[in-house]
Amino acid sequence: HMNASSSTAASLLLLIVVVVCTCRTMFALVSSRLVGKGLSPAVGVLPSYSLSRAASSTASLRRTIPHVRHVIAVASGKGGVGKSTTAVNLALAMSARHRRVGVLDADISGPSIPRLLGLDAALISEPGASTVDDSPSRRDLRPTVRDGKLVPLENYGVRCMSIGFLVEPDVAVAWRGPMVMSALDQLLFDVRWAGDDEAPLDVLVVDLPPGTGDVHLSLMQRVSLSGGVVVSTPQDLALMDARRGAALFAKMQVPVLGLVENMSSFACPACGEVTPLFGCGGAESTARRMRLPFLGGVPLHLRLRETSDAGTPVTVLEPTSPLAQHYVLIADQILAQLDEQDRGQEQQHKPEADAARI
Repeated sequence: HMNASSSTAASLLLLIVVVVCTCRTMFALVSSRLVGKGLSPAVGVLPSYSLSRAASSTASLRRTIPHVRHVIAVASGKGGVGKSTTAVNLALAMSARHRRVGVLDADISGPSIPRLLGLDAALISEPGASTVDDSPSRRDLRPTVRDGKLVPLENYGVRCMSIGFLVEPDVAVAWRGPMVMSALDQLLFDVRWAGDDEAPLDVLVVDLPPGTGDVHLSLMQRVSLSGGVVVSTPQDLALMDARRGAALFAKMQVPVLGLVENMSSFACPACGEVTPLFGCGGAESTARRMRLPFLGGVPLHLRLRETSDAGTPVTVLEPTSPLAQHYVLIADQILAQLDEQDRGQEQQHKPEADAARI
């Protein structure tokens, strides 16, 4: 039985429990007892708390997602830089390379992946909505349950899971941290990512929310990530936050696969003149200074906005266009790094296998 003599002492006790104990059940128990005593639990981080120490202490606790070979996280320090559009088109470009690919929408409060992948019920029901051959018809776009797991929806050959499939349209998801973390856990581990043929995903692309908050830390602490991709526009204000995003990956011992510069330039549709609206080469120079790969740039283009809003990504609708090829080139570089990781793991396990045969 806990007997707290003051709210300060009780808050300190809970603070220590939150930082030291990874058991969510204990956290809930202590919280409920504090609330029952009319006290307000303080949740925070001790001043001496170190991200690198957290990465070291939680590395052994990271889990692999069943039926998923590689998990990559797409992040941006700032919102509005085209991160979700980039994540979807990269996933589709990888799928075009004959990889089994899924997309997880980890932006709990602002899910946009269903619209981008043409899996938005409101979009499908619009008169004259643009479609491609394998687009879903008007139907209930809610995941089914099989063997106690959610079955992801699929379009354009890519499996997808999002909180947007589970809540009503246009309803604000105003959840506090513990609820968001619980939802993220379910979307990660309670989803049947394997296909009907039981084939695992080669790559799961996780579209993170903007910033460097709870969702980012939880993902990096709980999931074994193959790497992270940081998306930014070229201007200094966006790059400041992009550097923070890349630094968080590095602190949490997650390989940074590279930086992508979105909206790198704008070509006037009338005269063709190219204008660097947000500057030029900022992400490339940042990558060079941070000694990270620069994966490439994607221009600001009207066609990209039109295809994204219509739920028919440019990499599906116009796969051979110069615009789509920007994503293909970036995806190829990411896949090359993942393949290199696979080869490294094979070499690492080869001596063990040889010793076992002897």
